[in-house]
Amino acid sequence: MRMKKSHLLAPGPTPVPPEVLAAMGQPILHHRAPEFGAVMEDVRAGLRYLFQTEEEVVTFAASGTGAMEAAVVNVLSPEDKAICIRGGKFGERWQEICEAYGAEVIPIDVEWGSAVNPTLVADTLQAHPEVKALYVPASETSTGVRHDVEALAQIVRPTDAILVVDAVTAIGVFDMPTDAWGLDIVVSGSQKALMLPPGLGFCCVATKKAWKLVEQSTLPSYYFDFKKEYENLRNNLSSYTPAVSLVVGLREVLRLIRAEGLEQVFARHDRLARATRSAMQAIGLELFAKESPSNALTAVKVPEGIDGTAIPKMLREDYGITIAGGQSQFKGKIFRIAHLGYAFDWDIVTAVAATEMVLKRLGYDVELGAGVRAAQHTLLEG
Repeated sequence: MRMKKSHLLAPGPTPVPPEVLAAMGQPILHHRAPEFGAVMEDVRAGLRYLFQTEEEVVTFAASGTGAMEAAVVNVLSPEDKAICIRGGKFGERWQEICEAYGAEVIPIDVEWGSAVNPTLVADTLQAHPEVKALYVPASETSTGVRHDVEALAQIVRPTDAILVVDAVTAIGVFDMPTDAWGLDIVVSGSQKALMLPPGLGFCCVATKKAWKLVEQSTLPSYYFDFKKEYENLRNNLSSYTPAVSLVVGLREVLRLIRAEGLEQVFARHDRLARATRSAMQAIGLELFAKESPSNALTAVKVPEGIDGTAIPKMLREDYGITIAGGQSQFKGKIFRIAHLGYAFDWDIVTAVAATEMVLKRLGYDVELGAGVRAAQHTLLEG
């Protein structure tokens, strides 16, 4: 056996800080006890700070996909029309959930690696004024692309539709102020920039227009019921048994984020993202995101003649570094290095150095240290 230290640099789950692990390891609380009510009160305030909203953020014991489903079943009615921006796996997931509940989807197809053109969205809404909701991922995790949510909010605002944002790899990564931008519904998950294990889904219903659709919705819902959950939340309760230890860990995460400050959190993610992108380009690789790269992760094209499936495999098995490969039709064609959540400069330097070594072993002509040097210069510049 050879000793190996593990580094988790996949876009979810992400590493959990030791303070959070310690908090979750405390004796379990009863979810109806006053002690847990105090935890919930702190969490409510912390989530409002993180989502940059005066409204409540409800927490479900579910993954981010559960939060996405909640944002469909509480908003639409059978045969309602919804626009889904499809430029990756998670844009496609919005369509799959909508269609599972009988909604009619009007897709806007975007080339993988590209951001949606807001003008195309405006034209589609104008052609379909009956649309009830526009569903979009703020950060498309499968491609490393960031969509212009602020521009989309301005387009949707004067219409009868609402904007529903998948912010699973956006919240806590880059500035996306819910209230200031007038976002109607924002959903997220615990295992990304919130630095927790998987198991919590978050939903913020932030506008009167969104609540109007919630009141009108006739789709069936029992567990994912916004009205019931929001009413209980006012009393620091959840309707059903919550993931108690995860919520206790969430309180610690929100304390860490507030201590660092949102501006500093966003600046850190921006610095790590720029360092990773500059490193990949310095060793001659092409970024997959053609424009608007997300600061959550960097997607990189596999060089010609290199086995793309071998890169994540060798990094994991030989160097203890877990990244992600491509999905769907881009499996083996791209790899993805995440830099969100509990991430710092040396995570990037380590990942870049190991990636150079793997590429060298696979036959790619790389100057060892070129990417590391580029990353170091970017990190020094801040």
